[in-house]
Amino acid sequence: MGMKEMKAAYVAKMEAQVAEWGAKLKQMKAKAEKAAAQGRIEYQQKLAQAKADEKHDQARRKLDELKAAGEDRWEALKSGVEGAWNELKKTVDSTKIE
Repeated sequence: MGMKEMKAAYVAKMEAQVAEWGAKLKQMKAKAEKAAAQGRIEYQQKLAQAKADEKHDQARRKLDELKAAGEDRWEALKSGVEGAWNELKKTVDSTKIE
């Protein structure tokens, strides 16, 4: 597998993961809206503390940067995407609502 194919496969994998987490964040926000007033306040505070939206946007920007990079730079940018991906994963995993 050449560098071009490796980059394409990696980008596709990360696109799917970022999209999945974006959907989970939307689902959690919807549940928060349906929650009782106190539960909603607590949940929204938790989301604000985690800065989930910012981390999602950051992961999206890093992925867009990787997609736009030439084949010679994508390996160097990969660690930035993975760092943002890990931060977003921690946020999504720690901000679950029952």
